[in-house]
Amino acid sequence: MDWTDPRDLRRQVQKLWDRGILLKCLAGEGLSFPHRLRLQAPSRRELTERFDEVRRWIAMLQEARRFRLEMQSIQHRVLGKNLIPQAVWIDRVEDALALLGKQREAASFAALLELTRSRRSDLLPWVRQYPLKALALAAPWSRLLDVVEWMLKHPRPGIYLRQVDIPGVHSKFIETHRGTLGAWLDRLLPSEAVERRGGGESFALRYGFLEKPQRLRFRLLDSASALLPGASQDFSVTAESFCELAAEPRLRGKVRRVFITENEINFLALPALSESLAVFGAGYGFDVLADVSWLRDVSVYYWGDIDTHGFAILDQLRAQLPHAQSILMDRETLLAHRPFWGEEAEPQRRELSRLTEAEQELYGELRAQRWAVNLRLEQERIGFGWVKNSLGKIMRDPRSLRITDESSQNTPVVIF
Repeated sequence: MDWTDPRDLRRQVQKLWDRGILLKCLAGEGLSFPHRLRLQAPSRRELTERFDEVRRWIAMLQEARRFRLEMQSIQHRVLGKNLIPQAVWIDRVEDALALLGKQREAASFAALLELTRSRRSDLLPWVRQYPLKALALAAPWSRLLDVVEWMLKHPRPGIYLRQVDIPGVHSKFIETHRGTLGAWLDRLLPSEAVERRGGGESFALRYGFLEKPQRLRFRLLDSASALLPGASQDFSVTAESFCELAAEPRLRGKVRRVFITENEINFLALPALSESLAVFGAGYGFDVLADVSWLRDVSVYYWGDIDTHGFAILDQLRAQLPHAQSILMDRETLLAHRPFWGEEAEPQRRELSRLTEAEQELYGELRAQRWAVNLRLEQERIGFGWVKNSLGKIMRDPRSLRITDESSQNTPVVIF
């Protein structure tokens, strides 16, 4: 049957709910009632040729609850005078909600509206714009209002979220609902209390909370520059402390080379190198290095995977440190380790503007899949002898590249 049946009518009402229109009605805007639904009725020809079906269709509509049929009297040349539905109406929003079984949700939304009117009427426009989002937050609504009211009293508080002291509210609650709270605070806070520039995507930075300091992990590769007694010179410091590292008296003028690697084992396994320091990288996250002014005065080497993402990370590093050089990311290294090739899951396709000519050629060959499909050589699969020889080429004086061999009673071994 091509004519509108009760299931079609219910689907039309369901769409009104799914689009938030029925809840907007409760908030005093949107659709007006009675509301007319779309009706596909039989044509005059169908009335003649399918009269029994038409009678059953009319009976089916008449039996449907919550709808009101508007009938039209027609004079048919064969069948005479008949009453045929010409429109279907839902008279009240309450009837639409009852048809869908949404009375409980509607009551919850109505209570939420009343609470908002009494406490923060300036949020009513948001509720009307996003009624379904508001309904989904009905349970924690009162606590969300508590957070907003606290923020209005303490703009840009300069404390950690953990230190916010609101009954029934903890930092995890704020973090969970930061999207909604951010939308509200952007509306309600004075413009000077909202940081909309760089870093504004972070909830803490945007609204003046303290944020957990970024940390950098580094190793001193030259025992002559030890900061603490003992063989291990592996440290984790705040980004601010790393910025001041070059001013440390025991290191002043003693760091000429910085090696950045993405793999932790490679970071730990890098051999002793004079006047050198290793940094454990963080993938696509080099913004923290932008403020480290002393890095501009030393040689910086980046060692990543030989794949499209490795070159994309290198390209991003050069946005902060244009003089950074790549190591062990060349065609010779790639072809020498054919047995250890793997496959990259989702290769990069975009153009990279900060690669050298040789790097750009290799990146292009990887994208073109010259040697294998989605080729990848992970950095930890490169032979360590190959690694040491490459590092030896970097050091101006080969004797400054030393590896401590515990089995030979700490006798320095020179790698050429």
